[in-house]
Order: sequence, then structure tokens, then C-alpha cells
Amino acid sequence: MAGASVFIDGEAGTTGLGIRRRLEALDLSVRSIDAEQRRDVGARRAMMAEADLVVLCLPDVASREAAELAAGLSSPPRLLDASTAFRTDRDWVYGFAEMTRAQPDAIAGAARVSNPGCYPTGAIALLRPLIEAGLLPGDHPVSINAVSGYSGGGRAMIEAHERDGGPAFELYGLGLEHKHVPEIQVQAGLALRPIFVPSVGHFRQGMLVSIPLHLDRLPGRVTGAHLRDALAAWYRGAARIRVDDDTDPVGLTGEALAGSDGMELRVHTSERYRHALLTARLDNLGKGASGAAVQNVALMLGLGALPPPAAAAA
Repeated sequence: MAGASVFIDGEAGTTGLGIRRRLEALDLSVRSIDAEQRRDVGARRAMMAEADLVVLCLPDVASREAAELAAGLSSPPRLLDASTAFRTDRDWVYGFAEMTRAQPDAIAGAARVSNPGCYPTGAIALLRPLIEAGLLPGDHPVSINAVSGYSGGGRAMIEAHERDGGPAFELYGLGLEHKHVPEIQVQAGLALRPIFVPSVGHFRQGMLVSIPLHLDRLPGRVTGAHLRDALAAWYRGAARIRVDDDTDPVGLTGEALAGSDGMELRVHTSERYRHALLTARLDNLGKGASGAAVQNVALMLGLGALPPPAAAAA
């Protein structure tokens, strides 16, 4: 659907700006609302009425209100929502294109798509293939650790880090009630609520998600090679997800994929101790946000294959 019209409601935020920048490289008409009209319901409704697709980059409550606003139009546009409001809603298609073989077609045919969260993208990418392959039981107790660049924390955190330096490292969500947990549980196929411990590092963009496993607590005599082979089979042919064979790097830095829309998955193993560590590395603003959104826009508008992911920052 070359030349289709796209309106980004909430364009001024970090995710919205990232989406707009990526969409400018495609054959689309990306429409913007005047800054003084961003809170004008009538002006936003008019923009929605003229768009083929509306991307919502708003807080949860505002996204729900915007979705209702669009639904009330005589010819509602298709919606892609970047908030957490609809990520476990069965009336919305979950927009992780590589999650299942059927997911791209489901996204392409959907009227309403919910864009995944950054942390869940890494966690689900690691967990769902292993659960589907029977290597990891759905009721296995799972702990997920993750560190994100400070750009994922909103304007106040960004300003604090860039003005004052900010802390080198900070754990948060210590009440174990992080809003991404339901999304991870539902979309990964976990029967038990996972323990999720997020953190922020003093780097602008990037993310590491890690999941430790006791191999002897898994059914059968599972090895690291079994886990790696299952991931490789699941993502074979995926343009934006790579299962890396380098499982013993000196270390992994969170910001290595800043500026890229790709993701790297690894399985690190100590067969001596029967321990494994699953890791996902991505850009929280790329594959974890705007990059995934543009993948979904391309699928929803039938634009065909996107260019390869942008190269990581030097």
C-alpha cells in the first residue's frame, strides 16, 4: 500500500520521533499535527479520519481514549499502539513479528496491533521457542534480569542522566509489580508469573535481558546445545534476530546494538555445573520500540520486506 497515510498520535515523544524518522525512509505519507493542537480532540479526530493507519505513542490511559476516538469514526483507521494498554488484550494482535510463524500474517490482517515492550521483546524471544519445543516447561519458575539504557525511563530520567550524570547502575521495580510482567507471562506462554528484576545503566540506548537456568531442573537431559538449536531453528530466516554461536564472549555490553533494529540471542552454558544463561541484546529504542513498530507498519500496509537492520553504533 505504497503512498498510504500514517498519523502518529504522540509524535513528540522518544518512541514517536524514532518511528517518524524510520517511516521517512519508506514510501508513505507521514502526517503531523501542529504542536498547539496535540491536545485538541477535534483536530486529532480529523487527522485520524484522513489516515489509513494511526500509530498511538501515548500513555496507557490516553491510548485507550485515542482508540475509542478512532473507533467512533465512520471509517476507522487501523491502529498500532505503542503503550502497554493492549498487550494482553485478545482483541488486539500482538506485534512481535517473529514470535510465531503465523504472526506476520496475523499482523498484516489485523485492524488493531499492540507493539511489544522492550524488556518483553528480549524475554519472550528467549522463552517462547523453548516452551514450544518442550525444553522448558510452562510452569517452570523463571527469573528474568534486565538492564536498559536510560532513554527507556522517560523525560525526567533522560534529563537527570544527561544533566547530572545519573547513577552508574540502578535497580528498580523492587516491589516485583513491573507493568511488563503480565505481557511477558502471557505472550511467552508461562503458567507461573516470572520474577522480573529491571535495572538502568548509565548509557543512553541498549538493553541486555538474561535468564538463568538450572539444566538439571528441566525435563530430560537438556544441554546448552539443545537450547541453542531450538532457538536457531525458531528464528531461521529471520532478518532481525540472530542466534549467535559466540557463546563465551569476554563480556556483553548493553549499548553494543544502539542504533540497530536487530537483536542477538545467546545461550551460555557450563555443562560442568549444568547451568545455562540465556541472553538477549537489543536496542531498547530499536527492536524494543520504534524499530518493531515500523516492522508492524510495513506488515499492516503491505510494504514488503524492510531494509536490513541499521548497523550498530561504533
